[in-house]
Amino acid sequence: MPEIKRPQTIAAAHGVARDAAFGAVAPPVYLTSSYAFDGFDLPRAHEYSRTSNPTRDQLARTLALLEGGAGAVVVASGMAAIDLVLSRLSPGERVVAPHDCYSGTRRLLELRAAKGQFDLSFVDEADTEALGEALAARTKLVLIETPSNPLLRVVDIAAIAERAKHAGAEVAVDNTFLSPALQNPIALGADFVIHSTTKYLNGHSDVVGGAVIAAKAEDVAELSAWANATGVTGSPFDAYQTLRGLRTLFPRVERQQQNAAAIASFLSCQSQVAAVHYPGLATDPGHEIATRQQRGFGAMLSFEITGSMETVAGFLESLNVFTLAESLGGVESLIAHPATMTHSGMSPQARQDAGINDTLIRLSVGLEAEADLIEDLAQALYHATI
Repeated sequence: MPEIKRPQTIAAAHGVARDAAFGAVAPPVYLTSSYAFDGFDLPRAHEYSRTSNPTRDQLARTLALLEGGAGAVVVASGMAAIDLVLSRLSPGERVVAPHDCYSGTRRLLELRAAKGQFDLSFVDEADTEALGEALAARTKLVLIETPSNPLLRVVDIAAIAERAKHAGAEVAVDNTFLSPALQNPIALGADFVIHSTTKYLNGHSDVVGGAVIAAKAEDVAELSAWANATGVTGSPFDAYQTLRGLRTLFPRVERQQQNAAAIASFLSCQSQVAAVHYPGLATDPGHEIATRQQRGFGAMLSFEITGSMETVAGFLESLNVFTLAESLGGVESLIAHPATMTHSGMSPQARQDAGINDTLIRLSVGLEAEADLIEDLAQALYHATI
């Protein structure tokens, strides 16, 4: 059979109708914890499911194909995926991370650095001078998050990767916000791609998981060995559900970003909205880079409402279609207030430095009717600001 190259087909059909036992169209889920040996000192392809599992391996192969990597390691959460990449660091080596990264990532980095695992610098990676100074300080890993969470800031992956490689550093890109449907960091020079598979890859808000895709086979082997040693590999059933969700990744994201673009345009015209952060807007500071390195602008956006925390509360409590909840990437539309929810773990000063103010609101746009979503935002803005 010819090799499948188009990503839409990989997502929808990789592994389909390959069951040798019964000819099942959908890849089966293997829930066993252990596997029988063929005989004394004759292990089969799998021995124990913490180490390897057919269902988890199927998801890993599919993700590696979608991201253009040599392989992938599927783990229990997005944070476990980031920690797996950090496991490569040794004391005295430096991690350069975005100053406006997800607060969970920031927390993990600070906790690991406090234990002396590595040195740490938070940098505005769009500031070429600041990035150059950080790279000069024995940097081993540059962590990139683009678009950023929650301000949707975009940085140039290829340019940063080139500078990092020149300084002897590796590059890991958190691609959760866009997924391989819209961006492939390895093709832009990244060594590792990180995903919270909880989000767009699964797409149904019913699984927690993560994955790391590596550009080099030797890095895949090292990460796999460490994941096995620490026991952070994902469960077979979670892998099965994630693979099932992955089948519809491309049509989901296509529709979701259509809705998001319409919402961004609507919000940018409202007097109750002080600012809209969405790279798909031609006026957005990241629009040019996003146009160059992405295949679309995604379904995440944030905006700043005019008023106070009381205005924000009134707006959020007036919504009917959007659900006030953390996480993102599901088929349903979610809304979050970063200062009190997703980024509450950051100090007020750190939030201020990152540009996350108290009136910032983040949207994860789902598959509902565009008109219903816009009408819901319109009526909530009206009731919150009258």
